[in-house]
Amino acid sequence: MNRPQLSHLIKDALTTPAECPLPTLSTQIARTCRYRSASQGLPLTENERRIRSLKDSGRGERCFIIGGGPSLNRQDLTLLKNEKTFGVNAIYTNYDKMGFYPTYYVVEDVFVAEDRAQEINAFKGSTKFFGNYFRYCLAPDECTIWLNVIFDFRDYQDFPHFSEDSLRRLWVGGTVTYLCMQLAYYFGFDEVDLLGFDHSYSVPESAVVEGTKITSTTDDVNHFNADYFGPGKRWHDPRLDRMERAYRKAKLHFERDGRKIRNASDGGYLEVFERIDYSSLF
Repeated sequence: MNRPQLSHLIKDALTTPAECPLPTLSTQIARTCRYRSASQGLPLTENERRIRSLKDSGRGERCFIIGGGPSLNRQDLTLLKNEKTFGVNAIYTNYDKMGFYPTYYVVEDVFVAEDRAQEINAFKGSTKFFGNYFRYCLAPDECTIWLNVIFDFRDYQDFPHFSEDSLRRLWVGGTVTYLCMQLAYYFGFDEVDLLGFDHSYSVPESAVVEGTKITSTTDDVNHFNADYFGPGKRWHDPRLDRMERAYRKAKLHFERDGRKIRNASDGGYLEVFERIDYSSLF
């Protein structure tokens, strides 16, 4: 392996958020090599074989990405029971209203993973996708697939990158739903419809703000469930401008491939995507 190749592997391997324990460099490089090998047609572990088996599995189909906005409470989510769905963070707490668990479940934020680790580890019913940086707090089970998530929030040119090959790597974009969009692209879904993307956040005056970390002291008004980021739970400063940059990038990649993302949320402030009435989809 020449030096440029080694340098590239090291850059890809150093992807652990500052809040997480840092694995050894050799461990991270070994993981990077595994994903690179798998993306070139040689999966070395069952984990990468499972990701590879999902490529283009959704061709000719649609899927839904379910966000966490309070507008979810105004929509009949039971209609999605037989659809392919992505859910994020504390979506499993909405089971009583939905009547199902999402097909795929994704977490990106370290505060969500740590604060809800016991619940997430016990939760069954969805295929779970986690970045390797969560291995210290989220326990693998038969539902778990580990991803090579490049955790880079530097304000680099053309932020954020969008991966068309989720087996090789995925990039963060300021919202867990950006990982979902990259996975939906890799799975080959022709149409992605968004729900609960209210794109609006209020930070209560009583919240404890330390840099980009916010700790709630009251009920959560930004999500479908008051306990989503309720008292004692931590969340990161929601950068709507950064989210919109990510959404525009996802839209570009989907449209360039003749596919589309649409916003079926009930209201909200996200206007990056074409709007569509939720009830018209059934």
